[in-house]
Amino acid sequence: MTIQDSRSSTSSTHTTTQESGPSSSLNGTSSGSSHARVTVRAPVLSSNGSSSSSSSNNSSSTVEAAGSAAGTTSGRHHSAAMDNEVAVAVAAAGEDNNNHYRLGGGERPLQNGCEDKWSWSKRDRSKEVWLSGANNRTVHFHPNWSKGTAGIRGTRVLNNGRYYWELSVSQRVFGTSMMFGIGTKKARLHVNAFTNLLGEDKNGWGLSHKGLLWHDGMARNYTKRFKENQATKIGILFDGIAGTLTYYKDEVCLGIAFRGLNEIREPLYPIVCSTAAKTEMVLTDSRRDFVNLQDRCRAIIIKHIKTREKLDRLNLPHCITNYLADALTDSSTPVTPLDQHLIDYYLF
Repeated sequence: MTIQDSRSSTSSTHTTTQESGPSSSLNGTSSGSSHARVTVRAPVLSSNGSSSSSSSNNSSSTVEAAGSAAGTTSGRHHSAAMDNEVAVAVAAAGEDNNNHYRLGGGERPLQNGCEDKWSWSKRDRSKEVWLSGANNRTVHFHPNWSKGTAGIRGTRVLNNGRYYWELSVSQRVFGTSMMFGIGTKKARLHVNAFTNLLGEDKNGWGLSHKGLLWHDGMARNYTKRFKENQATKIGILFDGIAGTLTYYKDEVCLGIAFRGLNEIREPLYPIVCSTAAKTEMVLTDSRRDFVNLQDRCRAIIIKHIKTREKLDRLNLPHCITNYLADALTDSSTPVTPLDQHLIDYYLF
């Protein structure tokens, strides 16, 4: 599939079109036709994930898509080019050896890290998102019917750390856009239109179920379109040290998707969104890497001291107590290494 540069529509125009099943129109407008024609423009991205212009973008082609038929049609037209691009991306992912992860072979990303018990935010979500399950880890989008795009933000601040989380997506995979990724607090979480919400501007980085990566209102090819009405598992690895975001689908690495994220100064959070009615995503696994030796020691200590009351009984220096307490507070607190002046004070 050939894609040319494009900006995602951020129009505030409201629509009453419902996206309630696999037969819904992909562009968010009501239509009796079973075949919708969508033109997507995608940029050539530089090595740091920013967009750059290219003369080759002058040649464009239309992407024909409508429900299941679209996946078959587009697959025939772009499979060769797609496979080549995915191969390059997977090769690039070999830099951190995460592309070897498959069920029954290789370790899961951050397997030697520790469990990270963050959840989805009750406050930072669309009114069309409901939460359930243990620790609010199950997200229900558009419980009745859909007339727009709904999103929700996670409580975990990702900057400067390494984090991996997995999402089990229900079999209701269809519609204009189901997206997985990260964003700042400025990223919108609701709009009354069917759109690629995560990545519509510079505040979000997302992968849609159409296989496209979105950032700053522009898209580029990344992987094959997800199969409709088939449950899937999405893994996301954020490396705040290297500044990369890598996706996994059904326990196979798809390669590095975005770079340069270590240069973002605003807090970054996990985000998911969907236009499709009665869809569900469950946060099934979340892990984080140890930032340094102090962080590793803290994780061991917190296994035995699980409350602030027990921590206070140790009568440790105030700064050390606060450092250990960070792991006991709300998981939205970013995990940070011990300040350098404290390291110097206690070790030298």
